[in-house]
Formats: sequence, structure tokens, C-alpha cells
Amino acid sequence: MPRPVDTSEYLAFMPPHWRERALAVGEPQSTWWRWRDMRVHILSLPRPQARARLLVLHGAGGHSGALWPLAALADAAGYEAFAPDLPGYGLTEVPDPAGLNYPDWVDCVTDLLRAQSEADPRPLVVLGGSMGGLLGYSACARVPSAVSHLVVTCLLDPSNPMCWPALSRWGGAASVRLLRPIMAGLARGRGPARLRVPMRWVAPMNAIARDPTLSRLCAQDARGGGSRVPLGFLASYLFSRPEVPPQEFREIPVTLIHPTQDRWTPPEMSLDFLRHIAAPTCHVPLQGCGHFPVEEPGLTRAVEVLREVLEALVPQAGGEVRAG
Repeated sequence: MPRPVDTSEYLAFMPPHWRERALAVGEPQSTWWRWRDMRVHILSLPRPQARARLLVLHGAGGHSGALWPLAALADAAGYEAFAPDLPGYGLTEVPDPAGLNYPDWVDCVTDLLRAQSEADPRPLVVLGGSMGGLLGYSACARVPSAVSHLVVTCLLDPSNPMCWPALSRWGGAASVRLLRPIMAGLARGRGPARLRVPMRWVAPMNAIARDPTLSRLCAQDARGGGSRVPLGFLASYLFSRPEVPPQEFREIPVTLIHPTQDRWTPPEMSLDFLRHIAAPTCHVPLQGCGHFPVEEPGLTRAVEVLREVLEALVPQAGGEVRAG
């Protein structure tokens, strides 16, 4: 049975050195942001002295608490980190969860980026994990002046048939192709669009991590992979397209840190999108990591990449960025 999973349970899967570092930064603070008729829950680690901030976006089946052990490592890279629970996940309060759709997520992140950039002049970097990668891309495309750099672990484009094998637990690309005529009506809110089904019924949650124990934990988390998702949300995501084609995404540099051992979304799916982006891009493979990147040496490399991005944005006078 699904149950709420504590952040400490996710923390246990990190390498000892980084687990100790994440514990040392202290407990994150819970804040609430009023958006539309919802109260969006945000975990944050205030660091007024940090030279930049990092917004961490989870994907389907995730939430801020699940990703916080990774987000806490942003402190080691020199950032002030914060991570929202996107509507339908975590502790975010949604009056009508059955009415959620994927465009709501894009709207939510866009408005959050706008609000954060207006409230704080420091550079803002977006880190999107899994489905949060292209979500961050689309939101950044709407408010490019709000973001200084986009870092993603994945760029999964549902409009590209090459990515369809990752979108269904049952039959991969073939099942997506067969279901699209049925899902088209659901994407427009018709039929049983409000019916909520367990996430694990539709997504290959067993592939979320290299460690099967971690995959099971994600699938059992009532705030994440163990939650229920409206069919209308799934359908609207299936028929979604990036906010702008990659050839028109010019203003924000993009760094792809794709795990090399990702069994859910193989690297080539992301690289096919990345190579068409007009803005400056960089690909840094996370060696040894699965879709949920908690393994070495890739995890340390991810922190190094964040440091490098920060140093390029705001060089530290008189010294190097502090080591982890």
C-alpha cells in the first residue's frame, strides 16, 4: 500500500560522503506559495550569501522531499536551493486534483520563475530532473529573462515517437501509438478524463533507479510514485509539445547531465533534442547513474557541473568555489 515516504529514506541511498554532506546542511524550510486556488509547497534552504539560486523541478512520480537529498548538494556547489511540489504531488494543496492537466504544470513553473526573479536579483538556475527537464525548458522559453542557465537530466519530448517507448509501462511505443486516438479526447477533458489511476499502472516505475529497492520506494511513496494521476493529465502530457521548437530556443544555455545507466529514458532520447537547440549546449554524462542519479562517480560530477555553471555566471573574486 502507498504510504508517505520520509526524506531520510531517500537519503539512505546516497553515497556516504554525500549523505553526510546533505545531513550537514540542515533541515530545509517549508514555505507556501499561493497560486491560483492552490497552496504550492516549497522546500528551501535559505543562503543569503549564495551567489545564485537553484530551482529544482521533479518529474512524474517525484516531489520535493524525494529530490531534497540531491537538492541539498546545491549547497556544496554554492547555491541557495528551493524545490516545489508540483500540483498533484507532495504536500501541495489542490482543491480539484482530478481536474489537473500538464499545461497547469507549465503555467505553475512559469509563474514561479517570474515571481522568484522579481523577488531576488541573484542569477537563477533551473535544474530539471526526468520529466522536469522539458517542463523547465518550456517554462524558461516563456520567461527567458528570468533564468540564467538550464540544467537537465533528461529532455523527453512526448511529441517525438522516438521517446514513446519511455511513456508506457505496457507495450512501449506500440501501446502509445494504439492509445493516442483514445487519449485525444481525454486531453480535451472528455470522457473519463477526471478518473485518477495509480501512477505505477502507467509508468515503468521499476526503471526509475538502478537499485530495485529505491525503485520500489518511489513506487510506494503516496506523495510521489504511489499517488494517483488524472487520465486527463496523462493525455495532455502525451499530446504536449515543447513551448518552442529547439531551433528557436536561443537565449538560455542548456547543460544536459544525462545518467549513462538510465533504463527508463536512454540518453539518445535526450541527445536527439539537445543537438537541435540553438542556444549554447553542453552534454556531461553522469557515469554509473540510473534515471534517479544517486550513484558515483556521476553524482559527484553533477555537483561539479553545477559549480562550473555558477562560476561561469558569477565568478568568485579571489578564490575558487568551495569544495564539497
